[in-house]
Amino acid sequence: MAAAKFKRILLKLSGEALMGEQDFGICPDMLSRLSDELVDVHRIGVELALVVGGGNFFRGARAAAGEGMDRVSADHMGMLATLINSLALQDALERRGLATRVLSALEIRQVAEPFLRRRALRHLERGRAIILAAGTGNPYFTTDSAAALRAMEVRAEILIKATKVDGIFDDDPEKNPDAQLIKKVGYLEVLERGLRVMDSTAISLCMDNKMPIAVFNMRTPGNLKRILMGEDVGSVISE
Repeated sequence: MAAAKFKRILLKLSGEALMGEQDFGICPDMLSRLSDELVDVHRIGVELALVVGGGNFFRGARAAAGEGMDRVSADHMGMLATLINSLALQDALERRGLATRVLSALEIRQVAEPFLRRRALRHLERGRAIILAAGTGNPYFTTDSAAALRAMEVRAEILIKATKVDGIFDDDPEKNPDAQLIKKVGYLEVLERGLRVMDSTAISLCMDNKMPIAVFNMRTPGNLKRILMGEDVGSVISE
């Protein structure tokens, strides 16, 4: 079997990705399929760091804007939602034999280890997958920004964002059937054109540190492995 193109990756999963076709919560079938794919890519020698959002349970910014909730309180609730998803993913992976550790930016020692960079690196070096929960631990920062930050901290070779569309488009493909897929694009162009891939903080951080970003459709089985084997799947943001 050919070797994977990347040795260590950071995969950003949205909370909505875990919903499947549901309107809320975690879809067991989607969690199962995703876990199978992660175990599969780990078997080919890829070290896995994962950041999971919490939008399937709660979105801090939306609650603050729509319900008048204090933004800091709302964001902390969103961080706790990411921890729920992280624990569910950890359970699914470990039932498949993949040793996994949840490291949280908020200290909740009964269910997760506190995030310490050296500890995270040690887990990766020992063949464990790590799930990095609770964003950065700070309000006003999204899990996209957390994914960019953690990708640099754990020395990932690429940040991969799983979405429900085939990559980066010049318009919303769910609303505009004529939206065009953009295969390769630079960081500045993403910012200047306002392409809705990740928030501007995440894009800027990756640009400053030359961290490439791949964007792909996780609803297509096998896409993640195809990217890691160097196939032309989805879109890439780089210099």
